[in-house]
Amino acid sequence: MLDRLNALYPVRYTVMAASVMLWGGSLLWLLLTGPSWPAGLSLGLGTVLVVIGLRDLTQTFSAVRRNYPIIGNLRFMLEKIRPEIRQYFLESDTEATPFSRAQRSLAYARAKNDTDKRPFGTQLDVRADGHEWINHSMVPSHVASHDFRVRIGGPDCRQPYEASVFNVSAMSFGSLSANAIQALNAGAARGRFAHDTGEGSVSTWHRVHGGDLIWEIASGYFGCRGEDGRFSPERFTAQATDPQVKMIEVKLSQGAKPGHGGVLPGPKVTAEIAAARGVPQGVDCVSPAGHSAFSTPRELLAFVAQLRELSGGKPVGFKLCIGHPWEWFAIAKAMLETGIVPDFIVVDGSEGGTGAAPLEFADHVGAPLQEGLQLVHDTLVGIGLREQVRLGASGKIVSAFDIARAMALGADWCNSARGFMFALGCIQAQTCHTGHCPTGVTTQDPVRQQALVVPNKADRVFHFHQNTLRALRELVQAAGLQHPGEISAEHIVRRVGEGEVRLLSTLLHRLAPGALLGEAAGLPGVYRQYWSRASADRFGLQAPVSA
Repeated sequence: MLDRLNALYPVRYTVMAASVMLWGGSLLWLLLTGPSWPAGLSLGLGTVLVVIGLRDLTQTFSAVRRNYPIIGNLRFMLEKIRPEIRQYFLESDTEATPFSRAQRSLAYARAKNDTDKRPFGTQLDVRADGHEWINHSMVPSHVASHDFRVRIGGPDCRQPYEASVFNVSAMSFGSLSANAIQALNAGAARGRFAHDTGEGSVSTWHRVHGGDLIWEIASGYFGCRGEDGRFSPERFTAQATDPQVKMIEVKLSQGAKPGHGGVLPGPKVTAEIAAARGVPQGVDCVSPAGHSAFSTPRELLAFVAQLRELSGGKPVGFKLCIGHPWEWFAIAKAMLETGIVPDFIVVDGSEGGTGAAPLEFADHVGAPLQEGLQLVHDTLVGIGLREQVRLGASGKIVSAFDIARAMALGADWCNSARGFMFALGCIQAQTCHTGHCPTGVTTQDPVRQQALVVPNKADRVFHFHQNTLRALRELVQAAGLQHPGEISAEHIVRRVGEGEVRLLSTLLHRLAPGALLGEAAGLPGVYRQYWSRASADRFGLQAPVSA
């Protein structure tokens, strides 16, 4: 009953309604009793509030003010005075950590095309352990364009894709609103970068603006599933051959909750979501923890080859968060033994976010991006396939330095969810799973999401992408390079203790090209311990060979 009442009259409009009643009552008071200062004051106050409320409801720049007329202005008033009151009160910001607040401020500035420059120098403790920087050159280079691209597609790919080095990471329609999906895709179309659909498949909202899509296929096979919930080649082909779909990504696991499935409750499975995913409306939509289309590394690669053929030769790869290292080694061995090589691999770090994940999974399951990306990059180098496989990286990537650092670790391009969420106006209210998102980004409530005005937010998505790449170009020029792909571990420095700094290259144990094609002797610990015990025929670990 309360939900129905709220749909007819959202409680967040109460202050606006009260202001209208104050104005109307004050006007009636004046008409009935004649001029008086109490009635005039009341009418003046009511008029001011109604004007503010009408302005909030009709403006297109702030979703918070459209969803919360009048009272939404309090947020921005407090933000204005926060630097002054911080010295008097212990700041307690439950919506974000200091690090994510800094990320959000940077993304907001770039999305709004405001200056991202600031006075008084660094606000970081450059003497703290773990502080990192990129070394600059005394002879900076000149790079003509910030439109950095990488070609994705191996020898078996007939439709390679020229991707931007910075793209929208996987976020599904259903977890995001229709307006948020439209804004992301419109911004991607304008900036010629890719928009990952997430596992919720390609919806009608992804198609409105025609931006390039990376279709993510997970264990639920949404958009390409049969009546039994298993993979359907026919339905896959119908969708994958659409020219708007540029790449196919098989999701093995995601950093926010690796090894964990999910359920979208039946009441949240609307007609639009059901149509996009190919599931019944109003019935629980289950994403199993594992895939049914394959159960061994060889079968996984056969599935990759099948998708590549059915899609007409488009780039096909997979996304994973590294868990058991021997399982990744098993996939690498299957590449060597079958000759089937994915066109790309996206490494997701455990620091990546999601709308809802068990606390233990979010904090304590899966390898962080640095360790996962390093392992995948080095293994591909060790088996001689690094040049054939492009590597993407995702996991708390927002700034140009985040991109540069990921590339130093071995990435060819980066995906960002958090940064583009900020560009849409996300304030990290952490109500994604409730349907009560105050900015209309992560809700299916038709009233709430209308506060997110698509053309305005599409502009912000575009500007965030462009301004971040402009900042990346400045870093590349400062380092004396021509392309971010030239950034290596020799360019990044980390403070490891009081008075001691090390190049990132000296902290990483890199494999020599082809090192895994010979004997295991002399390999670094994880390879020495598990490489020989990994098998292309199973994801499990083989028993050690007895002496």
